[in-house]
Amino acid sequence: MAGYDYDLFIIGAGSGAVRAGRIAARYGARVGVCENYRVGGTCVVRGCIPKKLLVYASHFAEDFEDAVSYGWSGLAPTHDWATLIANKNKEIDRLNGIYIRLLNNAGVEIIEGTGKLIDAHTVNVGDKTVTAERILVATGGWPIMPDISGIELAISSNEAFELPERRERVVIVGGGYIALEFSGIFNGLGSHVTQLYRRDHILRGFDDDVRRMMGDEIRKKGIDLRLNTNVTLIEKSDAGLKITLTTGDVIEADAIMYATGRSPNTSGIGLEDVGVELDDDGAIKVDEWSRTNIESIYAVGDVTNRLNLTPVALNEGLCFAETVYGGNPRKMDHADVPWAVFSQPAVSGVGLTEAEARAEFGDIDIYRAKFRALRHTLSGRDEQTMTKLIVDAATDRVLGAHMIGPDAPEIIQGIAVAIKMKATKAQLDSTIGIHPTAAEEFVTMREKIEPEKAAAE
Repeated sequence: MAGYDYDLFIIGAGSGAVRAGRIAARYGARVGVCENYRVGGTCVVRGCIPKKLLVYASHFAEDFEDAVSYGWSGLAPTHDWATLIANKNKEIDRLNGIYIRLLNNAGVEIIEGTGKLIDAHTVNVGDKTVTAERILVATGGWPIMPDISGIELAISSNEAFELPERRERVVIVGGGYIALEFSGIFNGLGSHVTQLYRRDHILRGFDDDVRRMMGDEIRKKGIDLRLNTNVTLIEKSDAGLKITLTTGDVIEADAIMYATGRSPNTSGIGLEDVGVELDDDGAIKVDEWSRTNIESIYAVGDVTNRLNLTPVALNEGLCFAETVYGGNPRKMDHADVPWAVFSQPAVSGVGLTEAEARAEFGDIDIYRAKFRALRHTLSGRDEQTMTKLIVDAATDRVLGAHMIGPDAPEIIQGIAVAIKMKATKAQLDSTIGIHPTAAEEFVTMREKIEPEKAAAE
C-alpha cells in the first residue's frame, strides 16, 4: 500500500517467518524481514537439524557393538567431537545460505538487527526505521534458566551445540524432549550422563505408558536418571563443577545443561508499548487467523505458544499469507498434529493420550504391544519397542497412536494420515502389514488391554 515502506514487515526470520514472507511476496506483496542472528531460526540453527545430526552421531556406538553379533569384527573406532561439530556447522552454514537465497529470490529484503515495534505500523531495526501496512511477529522461543545460585555456570541447549570439546561428566536438568534427546546424545558419544527431573516420571504431558517405559529404557542405556530431584546450588570445584541436589547429595560434573523449558521470545521488542496482548507466560495472544488484538499485527510460531513445532510454524505462516495476501482464507488446524522425540530409543505419537481420551470420550479401548525388535534377537540388546492405539469404544475411531522404538517418527508419520482422516480400528485391521517390521504391529494388534492390567504393568 502506498505510504508504507512495505506491505508486510516480519520480525524474526525462522521457519514460519520465511514461509510467510516468501508466499506473501509471491502474491505481489512488498516484504521485508529483520533477523538479529541467522536466517532459519531455532530449527535450522539451534534445534531440529543440528540436534538430529548429533543424534545420528551418537547412534553409531551401539551400531558398532551390535555389528559384532552379525559377523563383523575389528570394529574399535574412536570419536572426535570437534570433527562432528565442524561438520555440523558446515551443514548449518549451507542451510542458512539456502534460506537467504529463498528470501532473496522471492524479492524479500533482509535487514540485519533486532526489530522493535514503535507503533502498529512502525518497526525500528538498529539505526533504521521502517513502516509497513502489516507486521508479523515470529521471534520464536528461548531457553528458560532458573534463578538459582551458580546458574551462570550452566549451559542451555544453545551452548551445547557449540561446545569445543565433549564433556566427560554431564548433568542434564529436565524431563522434556530436549533433555531426553541430549541425554542420549552425550551418553551415546561416551559421556557419563546424570539426568535430573523434579517429578515422578519424565515427559510430562505424554502418554503414561510412554513416560514409564522411556524412564526404564534410558536407564538401560546407562543414563543415571534421578526422579523427584532438582538442583539447589552450582559451584566451581577443582574437579569441575560441584552440584548440590534437593536430596542432599552432591555430585561432580564437567558441565551442567538445563533443558527445563522454553519461553516465548517477546521481551524487549516493544509489544507492551504498542498494546499487543500477552498471556501469563509472555506469549502473544492471537485468534484463529494468527491476528493479535492490534488489527495490523499478526504472530506465528513459538512466540504464540500454541503448538511449538517447526511444521506447525510453517503451516501457520502459510495460512497467514494465503489468507491475507492470497485471497484464500485458511486456518491452521492444531488437532492431531504428529510429534517426535529423537531420544534413544525414539518416541513418536499422534492424537490423544490415554488420559486425554478417557477424559473426553469416557469409554475407550486400548491396544498395546511390547516386544524386542528383530534386530536385537541377534544383538542380544535388551531394548523394548512399544506400539499403542487408543480407540473410541462407541465409534471404533482411532483417537491416538504412540510408539517407542527405532524409526518411530518415520512410522507414526504414516499413521498420522489415517488418524487425521478419522480412521477406525476396523480399517487398520483390514490393512495388510509389511512383514517383518515393527510398523505392522499397528495393523495386527487385536487384543484389548484391560484397564486393571494396564495399570498394574
